[in-house]
Amino acid sequence: MRSKTAVPDVDAYLAPLRPDFAEALQRVRRLIRATALDAVEMISYGVPNYKWHGPLVSFGAAAKHCAFYGMSPKVLERFKEDLKGFSTSPGTIRFTPDKLIPEAVLTAIVEARVAENLEIEAARAAKKKK
Repeated sequence: MRSKTAVPDVDAYLAPLRPDFAEALQRVRRLIRATALDAVEMISYGVPNYKWHGPLVSFGAAAKHCAFYGMSPKVLERFKEDLKGFSTSPGTIRFTPDKLIPEAVLTAIVEARVAENLEIEAARAAKKKK
């Protein structure tokens, strides 16, 4: 479980975590960074966040689980079958180091969020032109 004090960056966020939680979240971090190459990594709302043309994805640690925040119930709904066996809620997938989200699923979710952010941006631009 994390303390409530602010951390300056993702490395500082991960440092005090249980080693198995830190490694599970480092894995998520690597996949995000490899999939969304230009995403900006930051701490926002006390957890690691990635922005690319708006909020993209996030992750965090709780006392008994890790979480991946897809920031889009619509996108996560598309992966419902792939996420059977995981505790989910709109926009959130909870997992543990002994039951990781499959890499292909995480990558596909990040790719879907990139595409969704581009669609949102294009729709806003089209609306402004009217």
